Amino acid sequence: MTGARILVVDDEPDVRGLLREMLERAGMTVREAADGREALRVLFDARPECIVLDVTMPGLDGWATLERIRDMTDVPVLMLTARAGEMEKVRGLQAGADDYVTKPFGRQELLARIGALLRRASTTGRAAEAAPRETYEDALVRIDVANAEVRVLDQPVSLTPLEFRLLTAFVRHPDQVLSRDQLLELVWGDATGGVAGEQVKLYVGYLRRKLHAVLGDDDGPIETVRGFGYRWRPSAPDA
Repeated sequence: MTGARILVVDDEPDVRGLLREMLERAGMTVREAADGREALRVLFDARPECIVLDVTMPGLDGWATLERIRDMTDVPVLMLTARAGEMEKVRGLQAGADDYVTKPFGRQELLARIGALLRRASTTGRAAEAAPRETYEDALVRIDVANAEVRVLDQPVSLTPLEFRLLTAFVRHPDQVLSRDQLLELVWGDATGGVAGEQVKLYVGYLRRKLHAVLGDDDGPIETVRGFGYRWRPSAPDA
């Protein structure tokens, strides 16, 4: 477990502090998020090997956050809640959680469960799958996710962190129409909160201009589907 990256998601600062202290004493690296939307924003940068996720949070609760996480990664998730009922545990496991611990929890039990998830992920290969895809490539674009590098027609293109997250959201959903709300969730981690929907149109425009500066025409891979959203049309690599 030493060196493992853990993301702790809980709206109670005292609980996050307790978990951070416990996990760091066990040699793990901890990132925190105070709610589901922040967790989705942190997920891309932190690339955790395990997530400890509280169920009861304001706004985007643990169930909704788990659903969004499963759209993006297979990282092991341990649900943390004050509800001890059997149906709650069943719901968590059916929703894609890997384990379920109730508050108040024993420190040694929690560490043992996280350790078991990390070992299982390593054995089954999920540890490698937990991180977003390391590279993407088609005939026009190549993305090195780990190093945040983008090349268009083999020319480097400089993107802001937000533009980079937008591009990776598109390439992870090729040929799929993504609505404004879906992009707000995937890129900003906020479908219904304080981020204005106009930001999507604005940043899609920024991203298109940087791609087209190299492509030299209007036929870029980001297609507007009027009334619905945007779609990434990947180009097949040359044979």
